[in-house]
Amino acid sequence: MATNTILNPSIIAKAAVRILDNELVMANKVYRGYEDEFAKKINGYDVGDTITIRKPTQFTVRNTIVAASPTQNTTEGKLTMQVSNVRGVDFSFTSTQLTLNIGELADRVIKPAMVQLANAIDTTLMAEFFHINNWVGQPNTGADAPINSFATFARGAERLDQLSCPSDDRSAVLSPESNWALAGSQTALFLQSVGQPAYRSGSIGMIGGIDTYMSQNVPTFTTGTGAATAATVNGANQNVAYASVLNTEAMPGSQNLIVTSGAGTDTYPKGTVFTIAGVFAVNQVTKATLPFLQHFTVLADATAVAGAITLSIAPAIIIADTAANTPFQTVSAAPASGAAIVVAGDVSTNYRQNMIFHKNAFALAVVPMVKPPGAVDVARETYKGISVRLIPYYDGSNDISNWRCDVLFAVKTVDQRLACRVSGGIGTI
Repeated sequence: MATNTILNPSIIAKAAVRILDNELVMANKVYRGYEDEFAKKINGYDVGDTITIRKPTQFTVRNTIVAASPTQNTTEGKLTMQVSNVRGVDFSFTSTQLTLNIGELADRVIKPAMVQLANAIDTTLMAEFFHINNWVGQPNTGADAPINSFATFARGAERLDQLSCPSDDRSAVLSPESNWALAGSQTALFLQSVGQPAYRSGSIGMIGGIDTYMSQNVPTFTTGTGAATAATVNGANQNVAYASVLNTEAMPGSQNLIVTSGAGTDTYPKGTVFTIAGVFAVNQVTKATLPFLQHFTVLADATAVAGAITLSIAPAIIIADTAANTPFQTVSAAPASGAAIVVAGDVSTNYRQNMIFHKNAFALAVVPMVKPPGAVDVARETYKGISVRLIPYYDGSNDISNWRCDVLFAVKTVDQRLACRVSGGIGTI
């Protein structure tokens, strides 16, 4: 005779954490090594716990047999990563349901709950797009356009190549519109891999050496009114020394830029991308000037007051003016006073933020949560770096067990130079 097993919190948590790991999309394609730093705390973490991430140093190469004197300093900046995101799902079981086979319970209750949690984690990670300054295929005017050809898709990979981003461990996450537009244009080459289904998001396969996925969680960015008017740089010499920005929350750094807006109350929401006339990008390894203007992104919402505005931007404007700054150079030259600023996209228009990125552009750390004092039968399970905490509490009047499932995690843009936003438009800035 078949017997049922009474399911305890540990059994349910083990099933939940494995399903959650399987349902993640972008979260499984970014750097996860910082979880080892958090794992040093045995009892678990509270909201607000923080680790420090060191920024990589950079060097210049000499072209003579004589060693440089003095030698180059090893200059390491830092970023902080804070576990500030809590997501949870709450559900109830009757005593009868708790005697179900774990497979039945997983299909009926746990899997739908973990799908919601996976969506929440992926959405939080994808919302980091506003740190990414490179944006190709964006239209200067008009509505958003999906990525509908390999040539359009390849613009993102090309931009990363131009910036010397490593060619391994690259991934792409596309919106459903771009996914199917690209599939339709690549019938012979593409549809076989598109036919490999997933529960909520599809693994499209390798496209040009890039591991590509579809996700409905790809965010939409709405431009401000600053895209419609001519803005200019207000004041020369707004470049900075790397030493002054090495500990700012961007890689290689961020700074404020004083701007005269084209209209008195123009808005520049975070994620706004723009270029400055005469300020070209440089290869991040060789520091050679590239044939396109440097893209900058706005890190915080800003609104002009009587035409005056200060934008928090990344990357910082660092030129090769001293031996200390040269290894960290980000642009060909400092902007001139009055240099024209051109904003990507049309005014108040929605654009999907498809992205191609290297694994090290972003980091995710899902950490074990504390077991609260006084809570009974708390289960905490970790699988492939994903940690889930499950706590039951009983409603005796109705013979119902209430359960809360929690995930605590941190996300961070570690190096925005290793990612690129991609749209299907033919315009460019």
